Amino acid sequence: MHVMTLLKADMFDIAIDGKPASIAQALPDWNAHDRFGLVIDDALGGIGATHLLQIAMTAFYDIKPSRRTALTVYPEIYAFHIGKGFGAHAPYDFWPARREVITSRDHREVLDAINDRGITRLAVPDRPQRDVVHRPKEVDAALDRIASAFVYSPSGRVANPDLIIAGKDRRTEYNPNSALRPRYTDGRPASVSTAAKPVKELDSSYQEWLRKREHDITPEQRAFVEARREALRENGLATESYSRVSVLEALARLASAGMSAEKAA
Repeated sequence: MHVMTLLKADMFDIAIDGKPASIAQALPDWNAHDRFGLVIDDALGGIGATHLLQIAMTAFYDIKPSRRTALTVYPEIYAFHIGKGFGAHAPYDFWPARREVITSRDHREVLDAINDRGITRLAVPDRPQRDVVHRPKEVDAALDRIASAFVYSPSGRVANPDLIIAGKDRRTEYNPNSALRPRYTDGRPASVSTAAKPVKELDSSYQEWLRKREHDITPEQRAFVEARREALRENGLATESYSRVSVLEALARLASAGMSAEKAA
């Protein structure tokens, strides 16, 4: 839960349709019960949605300031790995481990998992749209509940974006760096703490989870993602781009997540 002290709204520059914007405009009508869902189908792919995820976590704490002080709660964020694990994203505060869901490649089970967790803001990878049939009423349930949907790229940049989010503070790169190079503390104090509150880095189950997921991806894949992230940075800060889409389009793209381009087509 380091993000409760790590991230602040003024650490991000946001533009919508080329005009300066706020977190409230990027995530309109955010409320205390919102839940952010991130669909992942590529090695450490969620790193490409770092800033969108981070402004959602910032909104989670800002909408109810007691979450930063009196309460001990992790942000309501959920990662959905399609078909297999794609590397631990727990350093972002997808914690406890139930916040990282590994589904089958069956698009119906993916939407079931999203609906089961009451996701209200959804980010899906930039994959082709595909016409599919979900289980009865699952699409209606998603349409009734999900307020915002986004397309992101594991690279951090999509073609023809309408939402740009840039980090203004080097602390906005702490989470991607931690996911790229997990910190095994072995009981030693973590470098980021939330004074007087327990931190996940000192939780033995967190350390076990990181080790369990260590071999989700190869060292070569990890090095590639790290180099790709570094290429986004200027003076240590990254700028990412996204597309805001309808929920129906997000579900159509979700149906191709985890599939080869040929099979999706």
